[in-house]
Amino acid sequence: MISSLRVRGFTMVIVASILWGVSGTVAQSLMQHYQFQTDWLVASRLLASGLILLALSLCGPHRQNVWRILFSGGDLARLLLFSIAGMLAVQYTYFASIEAGNAATATLLQYLGPVFLVVYLVIKLRQLPSAAQVTALILALGGTYLLITGGNPGKLTISAAAVIWGLASALALAFYTVYPKPLLGRWGSTVVLGWAMLIGGIGLCLAKQPWQATDMIWSVPSVLAVVFIVLFGTLIPFYLYVDSLNYIRPTETSLLACAEPLSAVITTVVWLHVSFGMFEWIGGLCIIGTIFALSRHREKAKEPALQNAVGS
Repeated sequence: MISSLRVRGFTMVIVASILWGVSGTVAQSLMQHYQFQTDWLVASRLLASGLILLALSLCGPHRQNVWRILFSGGDLARLLLFSIAGMLAVQYTYFASIEAGNAATATLLQYLGPVFLVVYLVIKLRQLPSAAQVTALILALGGTYLLITGGNPGKLTISAAAVIWGLASALALAFYTVYPKPLLGRWGSTVVLGWAMLIGGIGLCLAKQPWQATDMIWSVPSVLAVVFIVLFGTLIPFYLYVDSLNYIRPTETSLLACAEPLSAVITTVVWLHVSFGMFEWIGGLCIIGTIFALSRHREKAKEPALQNAVGS
């Protein structure tokens, strides 16, 4: 019989993943119907979420870490790199893929991140991939082909820009997943991610000046959508996902997080009426299947889980 604590952990991951998936569809709605742009949405999401996370950290038992990390020498340099090449990169490429295509395909393409990470580790460790890893690679390649072509090699079902941004998002996710691990262990997740969001948001503002966007349509629905992306698409699922690791294994969180692309696809198709044919569904399920294949490899090898990034 499953204990109540494990049920709590399962529930937290599933709710977090669904919220992440839905937030991508909400972002697509803002772009399509209210003329919001990637620059503005990403900057606002990062700045607001970063400030709130740091404020929460200042109220916690390790509040001194909020300021100490800024005077940590090498760790500060690592934090700056993670903020730009990790946090900002994964958020910007994901939203850019949504803007160029749709939330469903953007989320599924981002889910190729663990596969890129496996390829990197196989090359770095100079060892032959396991059967599970080979299976994951085949599923990823086949799934991506079906997703972006709809089974017709003569055309793309989404724009080339959406594919490029989506694959870039997967690469950024691979880096985002592995690089900050030492920082998270020394300084705490809320401190590291809070500063990474804030620094990434400031960096984007300096590069793009998103406040100059003038075509956005402000109304009650669009304001509520922005609030949803910040609170229910970032802060709440982040807390639920991280806290769930106190109750269930990281491998289990990775598997349950498959609810994210499924919720993105379902809400995009039902709410925004995006066409998603049989081959796209098969391709999407193949990509999700890579997570199950990789989890089998980890169980046999007893390796640490390649967790999904906290928030997409």
